[in-house]
Amino acid sequence: MQFVELLKSAFLGVVEGITEWLPISSTGHMILVDEFLKMDVSAEFMKMFLVVIQLGAILAVVFLYFWKLFPFERRGEKLAVKRETLSLWGKILVASIPAGVIGLIFDDFIDEVLSTPYVVAVTLIVYGVLFIWVENRNRKRRPLVTELSALNYRTALLIGVFQMLALIPGTSRSGATIVGALLIGVSRTAAAEFTFFLAIPAMFGASAVRMLKFGFDYTPAEVAILLVGCIVAFVVSVLAIKFLMGYIKKHDFKVFGWYRIVLGLVVLGYFGVKALVG
Repeated sequence: MQFVELLKSAFLGVVEGITEWLPISSTGHMILVDEFLKMDVSAEFMKMFLVVIQLGAILAVVFLYFWKLFPFERRGEKLAVKRETLSLWGKILVASIPAGVIGLIFDDFIDEVLSTPYVVAVTLIVYGVLFIWVENRNRKRRPLVTELSALNYRTALLIGVFQMLALIPGTSRSGATIVGALLIGVSRTAAAEFTFFLAIPAMFGASAVRMLKFGFDYTPAEVAILLVGCIVAFVVSVLAIKFLMGYIKKHDFKVFGWYRIVLGLVVLGYFGVKALVG
């Protein structure tokens, strides 16, 4: 195995770690990166790698929010259940149902029909416009939910319905859930945190499906590529999450909307020209 393949894996880990949490679509970036940075692996392995690398990113959430997500605490000699945390997990699981069900049913259709640069470009632009519109709409409105503890099951399920839209490539899972949460009156901070937590079952589920489809017969080189990508994605994700939570305390999401629009136009233009020339 060439050392350069590990460098490519590390670079993809950086891209994943940044774009998975910022609402700018990891798929859109991965499509562009894959055009110019081809890895010397099979197409089947690459398809699996781009999903499983998310495990590194999700471990960053577990690392940063472990005590907020861990449902037990020590009270004297006993281990007690934290009811508020159990309630939070209940809302996470309820919100995960729509995307989980639709994803299992339409996984092959999404791969074969919707996973195109043009679909990605359009969804990048559409959700970019939505971010700007929602932020302008909410400028003079006060959020109804400012803390996760105030989030009820109905609101959680509605956010889960928006997460379902992220099954369309280029939408961005964090982008869809944050836009949805803002629309129904959740504050930026609470929306971002709930989005992070929603990623745990979503990414573990998606990774499990991809790994089962690929099988478990890995070469030593493939194992090394997966490990490097996941480790780098973990480290970069920790930094990206900390940045985002600090950023949205003072700023809105409009800059990400404009970025998505520009990236969508770049993807559309590049692949449009490529199709004409080819």
